[in-house]
Formats: sequence, C-alpha cells, structure tokens
Amino acid sequence: MHKKDLDKFYSSKRLGSFSENGKTIFRLFAPQAERVLLIIYAKVENSSGKKFKMIHDNDGVWETSIDGNLHGSFYSYQVKNKNQKDEAVCIDPYAKAVATFNNYLNPRKSIVIKDDNYDWEGDHWIQRDWRDLIIYEMHLRDITAHPSSGAKFPGTYKGLIEKEITGGIEYIKNLGVNTVEFLPIQEFGNIEIPFNKNFFGRKNTWNPYETNHWGYMTAAFFAPDSYYSDGGKSIKWKSWSGQKANQIKEFKDVVKAFHKNGIAVIMDIVYNHFSEYEIGNLREIDKEYYFRTDSHGKLTSKSFTGNDLKTERPMMRRLIVDSILYWMNEYHIDGFRFDIAILIDWQTIEEIAAEAQKINPNVILIAEPWGNGHDPAGFSLRGFSSWNDQTRNGIKGENPFEGKGWLFENWFGNNDYNRIKSYIQGTLIKDRHGLFQKKEHSVNYFESHDGYTLGDFIRLALGDVEKEQIIDDTIKNITLTPLQLKVNKLAALFLFVSQGIVMIHSGQEFARSKVISGNTKAKDPNIGKLDHNSYEKDNETNYINYEHAEINKELLNYYGGLIQLRETYEAFRRADYNEIKFYENTSDPFWLSFELNLKGEYFFVTLNAYHKKEFTVNLPEGKWEILVNEEGAGIKSFGLVENELKIQSICGYVLRKV
Repeated sequence: MHKKDLDKFYSSKRLGSFSENGKTIFRLFAPQAERVLLIIYAKVENSSGKKFKMIHDNDGVWETSIDGNLHGSFYSYQVKNKNQKDEAVCIDPYAKAVATFNNYLNPRKSIVIKDDNYDWEGDHWIQRDWRDLIIYEMHLRDITAHPSSGAKFPGTYKGLIEKEITGGIEYIKNLGVNTVEFLPIQEFGNIEIPFNKNFFGRKNTWNPYETNHWGYMTAAFFAPDSYYSDGGKSIKWKSWSGQKANQIKEFKDVVKAFHKNGIAVIMDIVYNHFSEYEIGNLREIDKEYYFRTDSHGKLTSKSFTGNDLKTERPMMRRLIVDSILYWMNEYHIDGFRFDIAILIDWQTIEEIAAEAQKINPNVILIAEPWGNGHDPAGFSLRGFSSWNDQTRNGIKGENPFEGKGWLFENWFGNNDYNRIKSYIQGTLIKDRHGLFQKKEHSVNYFESHDGYTLGDFIRLALGDVEKEQIIDDTIKNITLTPLQLKVNKLAALFLFVSQGIVMIHSGQEFARSKVISGNTKAKDPNIGKLDHNSYEKDNETNYINYEHAEINKELLNYYGGLIQLRETYEAFRRADYNEIKFYENTSDPFWLSFELNLKGEYFFVTLNAYHKKEFTVNLPEGKWEILVNEEGAGIKSFGLVENELKIQSICGYVLRKV
C-alpha cells in the first residue's frame, strides 16, 4: 500500500478496552495488520495467556469482545504485519494504565480499567484568566525526594500532598503560586540502553546513569506513570511496577488536593516523538502509519530522540486529541504544555484548541515553539501561548559565558533598549521583532528544567564558579554572595512586573544549584560540576533541598513578596499597552523606568542593571509608598518617598501612589 493511501483510514469508534452491556470490548486501530490476537494474562508476570481472535472492519479497526467485566485484567495485542517475520506483542495505545517490566526494552502489559470510579467531591476545573497565571514548573519526584522535605512517602504522588511537612504542596501553597506544571506524568520509558555496550545495534555513549528521570519518552498517552507511585520505591531492575494501577487514584488525589487550594494543574506532554527503546508499541503496530520516515523507510529524528510521530495522520491526530480530552475529563487537568510543539502539524494544533475549549473555555495551552524551526507567532495566531525565549535570552542571556544579557550590562543578539521595553509590555507584534497577538500568549521565564538554573547561570556569568570547576563545598556554593543576591532579585523583579504569564522553575526562588551528585553508581566524569542537563539523574542533583531554601531565605521571601504583589495589583498583569509609560532613557539603556496605571491605581517601577552606576530619578507629583526595594518585596510599605528617588546599582524599586 502506498504511504499516502494510509490517510484514507479513519474511524470514530471508541478505541481501547471498556465494558459495555455485560461485555468487555477491545478495539485496536492497525490498518496494515494481517492478523491481530488479543492475549489475556492470568498474572502480570506470565509470558503467555489466553488468545482471542480479533476481526477488522474496512476502517482498520480490529475488535473482539469477552463476556463479563474484566476490570484489573492484563492484556496485550499480538500483531502480525506484512514483511514482518515475528508477531509483535504490543500494549494498547489507548490503555488507561499499564504494568511495566523494568529492563532496557520496557515491555509492558495493558490493564483493563473502569473509568468514572472516583469521588471528586465536587471538584472541577479552575477557571483562571491566562493573564493571572503564575506557574511553578516542577518534577513530581524531585519536590519531596530529599529527606529535608519531611515526606513519609518521598518522591511520590502521596508524598506531594502530605500535610504538615516542609516540602510538597505545603511549600508550594506558602510560596503563593497559583498554577503548577508537572514534568511528564504520562507513562514513560524510565530506563535507557546499557552504557558503553552494544545493544541491538546501538551503543549508549552519553548516559552512564541508564535512566530517564525527567520523562520525555512517553510510552502510553492515557496512563499515569507508576514511577511516582508504588510507595516511593525507586524502579527496581527486572521487576514489575504499576500492576496494581494505584497510580490512577493517587494522581487524581494530587489534582484534587491542588484544586482545593486554588492551584491549577498543567501537564507537560510529549506528542512529537515516542519512547525510543520501547518494544511492543506504536512502532510494532504500524511504523509507516504512526511515524515519519525518510525515502528509505528510516525513522526521521528532527526531535533528536530517534523518531518523530506523524501527527498529520488522521488517527494519530485523533489519538492525540482523545488523550488530551481524556486527561481533562477523567483527571480534571487544567492545561497542557506541549513539548517541541513545532513538530505537531498545524491542523492538529488547531483541533486540540477547538476540542479542549469545548470542555473548558479557559484551558491553558502552552507551546514549546521550537525544535525543527521556531514559530511562537504561529502558535499565537492559533490561540496558544508559548515560552518566550526572546525575554529569556534578552534579559538573562543565552549562555553565561559569551551570551550574557541585560542583567550583565550586555546586549545578546539583536537586543536593545526598545526590545527590553517590549518585553515589559508583553512582546507584542505591534513592536519590532514582537511575537504575540496577546500579551497572555507570552510565557515569561528565565529558568526551566532545561539548561542551567537561574542561580547557577548567575554564579557562572559573574565568574564566581568556572564551567569545569569541581564544587567541593556545596554549602558555600549555594549561599548567595551579596552580588549574586542582587542579580537574582533584579531578575525576579523584571519577570514579575512584565505583562504576560509568569513561569518559575522549582528552586528558582532560592537560587537552586544543580551540583552533579557523587551519590551514584554511574561513572560520571562530571561529578561535582554544575549541571545544565540533568534529565538522567535520580539523585540529589535534581532533588529539592529545603535546607538550601532556608540558607537563601531572603531571596525566597523576595519571590513570595513579588507573587503577592502581582496577585494583589492587577496593573502588573492586566495593564493595557498604552497604560505603560516609559521614561526615555536611551543614554543609559541598562536603566529602565516606567509608570503604569489601571483603574485609578498608579505605580512607578525602576530597574537598574548597571553594576557600578547609581541614578537619581525625579518622581511624578505626589507621595509614593515603597513596595519593592533592595531589602524586600510585597504589599507592605517600606516607607514613603516623594520628589526624587536614589537608585542603587543592580537594584529595582516599585512605588505605589498614595
């Protein structure tokens, strides 16, 4: 069959396993399969089970039904494709839970699940204007894995929502953010191939840990990952995990707990590629249908992960949309961040928005708008927000060595004074080089899971730590110097007085440092150095250490005050473009001052990034209370000022007219 002919296959039938009229129905879309058998296993560890013949319709859907409700049963599909010697045993792409045998190839079994079997206690989606979002990006395991969190079930769904502990939801509530964004929660490939050994024609020369901790290798689009369940135990080699499907209830408990505290939940999701080393999944069901291939039939890898999903296929598109709607309906998820979203075709992006907004008009849709290209403006035209790398690179810089930004008295790339002003106003298309139709399409951030933490970026950029330096004293390293503290504060203030969505990464609020931990069996030659890509490390490199938060409590309190300021005064998130009046200051472009007003409330903001220059500014007429200065931030006054204000180097002020 010609590749283009595959696009003719489409079905609206319900797929997966489900109970109906006293029977359990199984349906799989496999348009080129010559034969499909259903296998039901008596136990998860069984290698063989009872087989049932499946029949197919003209739309490529294979189906069979079995008397009774088989909830809790383990099953697989045995698929025979043309030009395939052996019949592959595959999980159901629509499986609501899976059990995994933990080895290099991650063989899995699907589990028959009963939906709508949870007491939500009246819970519903959080309806929040995007302009009001303050997002806390976090890894579910990292937030309570360290002993300093005090969690009884560290690193788990349960541990995250424990009460009366230092870390987890209690810490997040006290910080004051109103939205959390979880790194991947969908079932993913935790284990990578053996280090420095040939394995099925591949050799892993890059990951001595042989793990994938962050989770950007999705294996089941409808199933929550058991990595964060099973009582907090780490994944055990050659053992089964997830077979009790406890992860379903436990993740629902997490969402419900956050909602009870007024905190929305966003999932980071990966629909551009699939788990690279999986066996028995989409690749074996139908590689030609589900994946992009070159003229030689080889998988493309514009995602740099070994494969790219062919999202433009009608039933691949349907799988993506069905998955998103399932998480919204079944788990009450408030929004999604799409990994390497540029690899998802525009029609799919548009259908995602249209269908998700039918369920929740305020559903949060965030694109990572780069990968094989860069098009934040294209996502904005389709109603998506995007991570704003212009603000990130213009203010912080692209790298802390030869690519520093405004914070360090430097222009990165084509940045200048006017572009810095544009970032304050939302990086709108009405400005030269602007990106967005609306300011709420700009997700402003200086730190994410990728790259150095903001704290480490500043340590490196100031020359306090060298790139290849071994950190012998982690306490000395984490403890901010007066200069480091000033730069961290100024960065935070710029972020929180800029129009658009605010995102911070977990630990940014205390200048978290990722020192590569020696607590590992992996032969990592970089132990002791600062890490900029910790995706593979399930140890103290990634874990949130709340003792470090206490050490840098002044910065932690400053972030808390800025969050309170932004949530209290709408002007910092809802002021119109024309309600922000800049003081023309082109002779000193690393000093920026502006007034803004909204609904009769007037504010004056000044930001001085010069490291050795101080200024005196003439204030507008009247008395002004100081809400932010070099000491702290919040909604309580640090005193009154009128006529003029002296501005120290690397410092920012926010004044409110009284």
